[in-house]
Amino acid sequence: MLMLESGEMYLETIYILSKKQPAVRSVDIAAEMAFSKPAISRAVGKLKQDAYLIVQPDGSILLTEKGAALAEKIYERHTVLTEFLVKIGVGREIAVQDACKLEHAISDESFAALKRYVNSK
Repeated sequence: MLMLESGEMYLETIYILSKKQPAVRSVDIAAEMAFSKPAISRAVGKLKQDAYLIVQPDGSILLTEKGAALAEKIYERHTVLTEFLVKIGVGREIAVQDACKLEHAISDESFAALKRYVNSK
């Protein structure tokens, strides 16, 4: 299945939240993304159906190995792209916003080259 940008954003959000707190629930995702609970429920259901996450009996959400791998990839892209934009003179707030858009569109080849460039500076 081809992952849509919105699905990647949900996975990245779950990944980030899971690093900050012991359990992630739909209400946490809704608060972080400023989306409605029904929108989060639909997205979580789709991501669960596609084996990117599991929902525990207590309502906590865990990324599967597949979900965590994709979330880590998107998060790394976000982080590297943000740092690149800051290094070339973009303000941090704008860099974060732009990186969020770019992380979903950049090819693996271009990202690898950009990452090498950022790490060499």
